[in-house]
Amino acid sequence: MLLGIDIGGTTIHLGLVKGAELVVGKTVPSFGCDWSQQQTLDYLCEKISRILTPEVERIGVGVPTLVDPAKGIAYQAANIPSWDVVPIKETLENRFHIPVSVNNDSNCYALGAAARQEKKHNVLVAITLGTGIGVGVIVNGKLYDGSHCGVGEIGALPYLEEDYESYCSKKFFHARGHSPRSASEAAVSGNPDAMALYQEFGVHLGTFLAVVMFAYDPDCIVLGGGIAHSFSLFHDSMWKTLREKYPYTNTLADLCILAMPEEELAVIGAASL
Repeated sequence: MLLGIDIGGTTIHLGLVKGAELVVGKTVPSFGCDWSQQQTLDYLCEKISRILTPEVERIGVGVPTLVDPAKGIAYQAANIPSWDVVPIKETLENRFHIPVSVNNDSNCYALGAAARQEKKHNVLVAITLGTGIGVGVIVNGKLYDGSHCGVGEIGALPYLEEDYESYCSKKFFHARGHSPRSASEAAVSGNPDAMALYQEFGVHLGTFLAVVMFAYDPDCIVLGGGIAHSFSLFHDSMWKTLREKYPYTNTLADLCILAMPEEELAVIGAASL
């Protein structure tokens, strides 16, 4: 039995995993914005202790920032203010006396999403659309994360007056006075302003996917995170923009784009580290 943990800006998902299946899952609120680093680690340990069983052989943790996988240290998490240099592996191993692996949360999601594919892809790029935007890359079935887990940090690339993350995550909706859920509910009910908002989101995401295509040349893109639940609302404008921004039509003909918003995938991927 393995324990996988997916730490996000809003929630933390924990799960006992056997094989590629979630056996027991639990979701708790994420850290408070004003918490010290020690408070966050104490909170994390307390939540782990509530789900941990004697059968657990290893713990895997996905975190929303750059990571040194060998040392299990997380650096400068944008959405967790107190996380500058965080020795997650050392802290958890000292507390629970179980081997711990740490990696970027989007990489964990990518591993989980790849495990659920019936067809094996040459290059699979998984994109999480949540509090921020993250990218994980699987090449020939193996995680490619670079020297410091930074391969997927392209959401920080400049775009318009800010960056892609500002237009392809919850930040886009919050800046316009909405949450993704409220906008989705209104759009499904036929509200024209909400529908237009999601269509605009699709334009920005399609532009970002063109960058993904130029950078990684994937044959499969998987979209996760809470916003992916509303895939049908931005599917058309996303594809239209991608076709306008990326000129290689033969490549796009071979591309599949899937929405897989299941929260368990990042947990399963973390457990497999």
